[in-house]
This record gives sequence, structure tokens and C-alpha cells, in this order.
Amino acid sequence: MLVYDICALNKTYTDGQRPANKDIHLQIHQGEIFGLLGENGAGKTTLIRQMVNLLRSTSGTISLFGQQIGRDPSHVPQHVGYMPQEAQALNMLTVEESLYFAAHLRGMNRAEAKVEREQLLDLWQIADLRRQNSAQLSGGQRRLLRLAVAMAGKLPVLILDEPTNDLDPLRRRMVWDVLRTVSRERGTTIVFVTHDAAEAEKVIERVGIMRDGEMVAVGKPSDLKRRVDQQLRLELFYPPGQAPDLPTSLVQTDIQPGRCILYLYREQAVEILNHIDMTQIDDFKLYSATLEDLYVHYATR
Repeated sequence: MLVYDICALNKTYTDGQRPANKDIHLQIHQGEIFGLLGENGAGKTTLIRQMVNLLRSTSGTISLFGQQIGRDPSHVPQHVGYMPQEAQALNMLTVEESLYFAAHLRGMNRAEAKVEREQLLDLWQIADLRRQNSAQLSGGQRRLLRLAVAMAGKLPVLILDEPTNDLDPLRRRMVWDVLRTVSRERGTTIVFVTHDAAEAEKVIERVGIMRDGEMVAVGKPSDLKRRVDQQLRLELFYPPGQAPDLPTSLVQTDIQPGRCILYLYREQAVEILNHIDMTQIDDFKLYSATLEDLYVHYATR
């Protein structure tokens, strides 16, 4: 079943010199996990705000389950749980109140909302925070609460803006595990924005990559990788400020002090590794294209 059908979508702000979104065509199907990648300012958050009917498009159409979203203000809230990057609406409620009222307002009766609240507290591992005021939570705790609130009511679609920001590695892994489980067991359609391509690759089924307001690539990561997988990724680790001697023909991308990435054709790999003085580096990794490589390839071309 087709969940979202986005056709020729454009958004230009009144004070903008270029479109925030330009001629976007996208279809999202029931039960899939769709990731939206792109650098800051690429238009990702603008797009999902249009998808949840919080931002009016300049032109084009967005249909949700076959109905254009602007025709009925209640259509999106009845079907979509949305988690923005920041939310102040919960600040005056405790954690358990936030979950109960979210479930109740989305159509569950009082008994059902109480059951939903307890299940979400356990699912997101925040039961020990239940009586804390939302405004007093840490950044990571607030992120988990907003994820739980978005899921309250068992709506068929989740749209999540940067769901793993502020989270430590263990909690990030837990988030991806929960989203995979919910998609598999309930058939929930999940759309999320993230900058963390390496983490997203563990859960993503299809990806859309945006650049300057345009959708420059859409598809399964495995299909998109075929366009760049003739190259290998060589990652070098070395003492900061002491980069190893490398052939001048190679393009080096510095990730952080003491870490860089080189892209090689397969036939170059042995020659380059033989050239590198292993006493100058702490470690190296050589592997085929990743989702992060796709992001770099399409988002910065």
C-alpha cells in the first residue's frame, strides 16, 4: 500500500533567494523504514514539516493514504506520530502524564491509554523517570520521551527528526532495535531524518539523499552502492599532526585530527598499502562502500 505520494513539491520562503525544496517526487510504502539524509540546509526538515502539514507548500501535492493532507486538518494527526527535533509542549507534564495524554488524545480510552503508557515506559526504558517533570530531564532522556510520545496510540506512520541526537551509543543502538521491531511486528511505516549515516545503515531499507533542496538519489542502499562500489574506502588512523606520507595522486579527506579517508579503485589497493609506512600509522581499515560513502558521494557532488 502506498502511504505517502509526493509530487512536484516546491517550497520557497518569502525571504529566501533559493527554494528550500525543489521539484521533489517521492513515494513511501507501508511498513518500510525510510531514511532521509543530507547536510544542514539541504531541506530535510522542511520536507518532513510539509509531510505532517505543519508547513504549507508553495506548489505540488502530498497525499497520505490517498488523501491530500491539506484538505482535512485532522487527517495527518489521525495517522502520523511526529517527533520534531525540539518540543516544548511537554515541559509542564511528567513523563507518565505525557504518554497517557498523547495516547488518550489519539483515540484510546482511559484504560487503553494507561496500558499504552506502561508499555511505552518499558519499551523505551524510562520507567524510572515516570514521575519526573519533562523539563527537568537531560537531553538524552527528553529524546527518548519524545520518541515514546510519537509512538503513543499505535499510529500507522512515524516521522522522526534526528531520533538519536543527544544519545550515547548504547541508547542509539536501543532506538534502532526498537524501530526495527515496531516496523516488523506492527507494519509501522517509519520515516526519519539523520546525519549519522553509519548508524542509519543498520536499520534503513530505502534512503533519500538531499542536496540544496533537491532529492538527488532515492533507492535501496544496495542499489545505490552499485554506482560507487568500484571504489574501496581506506581509513587511516595516526597521531594528530603526523599524517603519513601518501601518493600525491590520491585525494585525502580529513575526518578529524588523526583520521582520514582515501577512496581507491580495487586494483590500487595492494600498491597503496605497500606504499604506506605502517610505522607512521596506528591502524587502518579497508572496506567497500558504506551508506556514509553514498551520502558523501551524492550530497557533495
